[in-house]
Amino acid sequence: MSEADAAVTVDPEGFYIGFDTSGFVGSVAVARGADVLARATLDDRGEHASKLIPTIAEVLEEASVDRSELSGVVVGEGPGSFTGVRVAAATAKGLVHALGCPMWAISSLAAAALSLEGNGIRYVLFDARGDRVYGACYGIASIGSMGSTALETLIPPHGGDLSSVLDGAVPAGAVFLGEGADRHRYAIEGAGFSVATGPVTHPSAYGLFRYLALHPDASPVAGIALWEPCYIREWKPDKAWSA
Repeated sequence: MSEADAAVTVDPEGFYIGFDTSGFVGSVAVARGADVLARATLDDRGEHASKLIPTIAEVLEEASVDRSELSGVVVGEGPGSFTGVRVAAATAKGLVHALGCPMWAISSLAAAALSLEGNGIRYVLFDARGDRVYGACYGIASIGSMGSTALETLIPPHGGDLSSVLDGAVPAGAVFLGEGADRHRYAIEGAGFSVATGPVTHPSAYGLFRYLALHPDASPVAGIALWEPCYIREWKPDKAWSA
């Protein structure tokens, strides 16, 4: 993508396809600007690779949007399941190549934080097996008389073990959520922190679109052919964490 392409901003009247398959539950949606027109979930991680493209076709048909009408692709960049993150990345690259449109890559952790309505401090944890997690903490608040929403990154995306998270500087009032938080609920609550109740929060296409709505000047990915998703850790055969 050229430098001119990198200056492209989100068209509030344009149609966009968004998807994230970084976690156990995948999400696909089509939106006009920030308004979601149709959405679907992929409930089986093992079928993300085979079902993502057919599901994209289904939500486009439900929204009565042809692929040729798309103004861009929005993809969850991870971290998360190595296979799932690569499935989304490869699919996004393929669509962009076929359609000649820009692509926005958004943190799957931020998408999970924004998948819930309301305000607060949200510490998102994804399960990375064993006692390892991927995490990030965000503050979400309403600002101004019109009730606009602001997103602040309090702790950027990182990888590590759960104890390093709980022993770190957890912002006051933070509520933990996500697959990792649900799996380690007892340890987190035992350390004196709160875990969100109700259904487990997953990164969603809605969260991706909500992020773009909060950052309308976000630049699309430049150099898509060389772009790689966010793995947080170096991937090795023994799955060892990088230093």
